[in-house]
Amino acid sequence: MEDRLSFLSGKFEEYGFSFSEQQKRQFYTFYELLIEWNQKMNLTSITEFDEVVKKHFIDSLFINKIIDLNYSSKILDLGTGAGFPGIPLKIAFPEIKITLMDSLNKRITFLNEVIKELKLTSVETVHARAEDLANDKLYREKFDLCVSRAVANLSTLSEYCIPFIRIGGKFVSYKSGEVKSEAEASKKACYLLGGELTDIYRFEIDDNKRSFIIIEKVRSTPEKYPRKSGTPSRIPLK
Repeated sequence: MEDRLSFLSGKFEEYGFSFSEQQKRQFYTFYELLIEWNQKMNLTSITEFDEVVKKHFIDSLFINKIIDLNYSSKILDLGTGAGFPGIPLKIAFPEIKITLMDSLNKRITFLNEVIKELKLTSVETVHARAEDLANDKLYREKFDLCVSRAVANLSTLSEYCIPFIRIGGKFVSYKSGEVKSEAEASKKACYLLGGELTDIYRFEIDDNKRSFIIIEKVRSTPEKYPRKSGTPSRIPLK
């Protein structure tokens, strides 16, 4: 365990992150729970400790290079899956309020166990589809920041995510590989949803090329969006 904590510390420092001993142990406990529960359900194909640190933990945290999360008090992690990026962000920035949303209830059960074991506070888990929850007045246009590492077309993700953001807030999509053409193709969808694609931030973790696509909410999302369940993924806005 101590060797792994030492590796964790070294990798975090390599990429400019510094955490207390308690936070490092929370990351390690999260890893242990991830591996334990992964034997019962499909949470991740990445299971080696060093790979989880790089491809899940550090990748999740890199958003702080472009947004000061100390000032993004209310965050939605849409399609959180095994809790990425939401759980690492909550460990790293304990003061944020974060909602972890996923459409599979068994993942929510796992996340509730993680929250309990790590003694995290101001974390909400929600079992729902984005198309349904976005029409709930308790969630629609209530968030300062929406993040998603979900694998989906950016136009589809925008229809899922932008309705949740307040005017002046941001949606940041975690992407891999070359994203310029995908970003360009999504600009009309962003406009229809009240968003504006403002930047693409490229970075590397070891030899893994990653990008953030940053969309700012500039107008209220028309009530007709998101469309009914399944439509955004089947027929993305163009």
